[in-house]
Amino acid sequence: MKAITLRNLPPELAKTIRRKAQERGTSFNKAVINLLEEGTGIRDKKNGKKSLHHDLDSLAGSWTKEEAEEFDKSLASQRTIDLDLWR
Repeated sequence: MKAITLRNLPPELAKTIRRKAQERGTSFNKAVINLLEEGTGIRDKKNGKKSLHHDLDSLAGSWTKEEAEEFDKSLASQRTIDLDLWR
C-alpha cells in the first residue's frame, strides 16, 4: 500500500476529518482513507460497504417507459425455452 503525506491541510478540513474519525471510532488516517473511498465511489456512503459495481449507476432509470418496453420485447425471444434442445 502506498503512503502519502498531506501538507498544508486547511484547519477546518483537519477538524472535520478528526470529528469524522471520532464519530466512527477510527484513526485520523483511517477516516481520511474512508472519506477518499466514499468520494471516489469505491465505498458506499450510506452503508459503508465497498461498492462492487458503480460504473453503470448513471444509466439506472435513464430509459423512458417506451425504451424499456422495446428492450423487453427484444429480449422476449431470448427468454423462450426451445424444448427440442432440452431433450
